[in-house]
Amino acid sequence: MPDRAEDIVHAPHPPLTDYYQSEAQRRDWVGHLFDGSAADYDRIESIVGFGSGSRYRAAALLRAGLKSGMKVLDVGVGTGLVSRQVARIVGAPELVTGIDPSPGMLHNAKVPAGLRLVRGSVEHLPFADASFDFVTMGYALRHIADLSVAFAECARVLRPGGRYCILEITTPAGKFHATLLKVYLNGVVPWLARWTSRNAETPLLWNYYWDTIAACAPPSQVMHTLEDAGFGNVHRHVELGMFSEYRSDKPVG
Repeated sequence: MPDRAEDIVHAPHPPLTDYYQSEAQRRDWVGHLFDGSAADYDRIESIVGFGSGSRYRAAALLRAGLKSGMKVLDVGVGTGLVSRQVARIVGAPELVTGIDPSPGMLHNAKVPAGLRLVRGSVEHLPFADASFDFVTMGYALRHIADLSVAFAECARVLRPGGRYCILEITTPAGKFHATLLKVYLNGVVPWLARWTSRNAETPLLWNYYWDTIAACAPPSQVMHTLEDAGFGNVHRHVELGMFSEYRSDKPVG
């Protein structure tokens, strides 16, 4: 895949001015939104995925090469949806560290005893070089300030030969399926959230969720940015036309 400078991504999408006025305001606005909706997140996510999310996450991690005994960093751990599957696969929660900038999400995280939770940003990971065998990021790519910096940090904390797996929802290629996804995530899910949530901001989170999907940089640019950050064997696997699994590794030597 050629290295084209114009395909290197910094902000994953342009400022969404229906929600905040500038990129400088984005981090605080998004942080407030996630903190406020954290207590409802797992319940709404289960509705969104019809209860299949845990099975999908486990299968995606195994496809990406996660194995028993690996030391793992879960970036954007949120309420622990990915980390719970990671801990089960690696066989010991003590091998897993989750990091997230949202204190609300960390407070509401449901993870097994021994799994370490850290508040922090992927652009400034508070870990030594070559600390992990596997780094994963579940549905957090669209909320990062600078993908280029974030990917370089993930490469830094991976040991040579380590694996990187990003799970993300991307807009389906066909107009019909893209429209169905928009109606579901931008209409049905926020409506359900209004009836089942404790926090008034939870429906807004799911409207914002769709808008970030629709505006996000295309997969080809994400893959070029991974390569520019030093990752090798970059490829994308897609399930159901919208669940993208970006897989790569840190070269040896």
